[in-house]
Amino acid sequence: MSSRKTATAKSRKPAAAVAPVATEAASNGTAKSGAVARAEQLAEDIQRALKAGSLDVLTPEALQKLMTAACRLYSAQSEAGSQMLPVGEVTPTDIMITASGLMRAGNLAVFELGMWQSWTGR
Repeated sequence: MSSRKTATAKSRKPAAAVAPVATEAASNGTAKSGAVARAEQLAEDIQRALKAGSLDVLTPEALQKLMTAACRLYSAQSEAGSQMLPVGEVTPTDIMITASGLMRAGNLAVFELGMWQSWTGR
């Protein structure tokens, strides 16, 4: 196991400790937690701004914090067994641009991604 993978594995909670955001919807089927409602509202605000041609709906710093949190949450939920895909309706270009940026942020090459996928089956 590489030192990067070891460090990441040590910093993560065991899969059993990772739980989805608790919501009232689970108990009564209607209400959403504050975090879920805020995330959905933020997503709607961003989509609306993009449709209007506004790219400054978030500062670069705010976007980076949001992407960091979403990336960590997706990874934790995936390791805990979630089979959900990380995005909904996006274009292949959106995916390639984002994937390229994520790989640059992690100082990773496509070769490393291919090796990791062959080792993990993901």
